[in-house]
Amino acid sequence: MLNAWIAEKGQHCTINIGHWEGRGHDEVSSWGIFLADTIRHIANAMRDEYGKATPDTIAGLLKALHGELHDPTSDARGEFAHGGN
Repeated sequence: MLNAWIAEKGQHCTINIGHWEGRGHDEVSSWGIFLADTIRHIANAMRDEYGKATPDTIAGLLKALHGELHDPTSDARGEFAHGGN
């Protein structure tokens, strides 16, 4: 669905758009579920590795997410390559 990494002082990613839509699911809702699950995994890892409370980590992640969406620290650049399935 999503591969993301940091290289050359920036974020790089590949995104599989259309996976859920092609299987009869709403693409936007499915991405929301996927991202929520990912946030929970990050929070659980922070709990296990650093002893941070899961709800506090989720709240901090959501605060940072909303802040970045409202006032980005950098532009999202790139292009979408169609096909590949």
